[in-house]
Amino acid sequence: MKAIKLMALSLASTAILSFTPVSKKIIVIDAGHGGNDLGANKNGILEKDLVLKIAQEIKKANNKDGKYEIVLTRDNDTYATLSERTAQINKLNPEMVISLHVNSTPEADTPKNGHEIFIQNTIESKSLAEKLSKKLGECNIREQNLHILKNSKSPALLVELGYINNTKEREYLNSNDGQREIAQKFADFINEN
Repeated sequence: MKAIKLMALSLASTAILSFTPVSKKIIVIDAGHGGNDLGANKNGILEKDLVLKIAQEIKKANNKDGKYEIVLTRDNDTYATLSERTAQINKLNPEMVISLHVNSTPEADTPKNGHEIFIQNTIESKSLAEKLSKKLGECNIREQNLHILKNSKSPALLVELGYINNTKEREYLNSNDGQREIAQKFADFINEN
């Protein structure tokens, strides 16, 4: 009789635990610009659209069985002020924040290429940037006094994904394959932390 009670208790606790939601840690992906804030643009290709598509791809590529939930600051073409974005981020208290942008130079076309990572003045931000740089390819990492970085209470990075006025990079950033490849690199980075 005692064995039957123990077995029933064991089955009941297993059933209860299997339906208990697992609390995942949050990673915020901030797709820069949006709405009437176009960001950099070239030949009708807009920064706000590129970074939104890549942010959405990162969310799709994230390992659903992983320990992180990806939250986007915007999942459509809407505009929020930088203060509204950082308030949203700080309310979520994420493990990290990654703000996505696309670079540009004053020239019509530039030979400059590659990405850059801007960081907060913290060890955590620098460490995350170094790990991300290994996934994306070595790049400049430097501290910058940007709103998202200085006002986020969580470790934050701002990533310039390439140059919109570099033809090869623009075509890559605007392609479905390029967006998926970039997103997968971010998802791999996130799930390795």
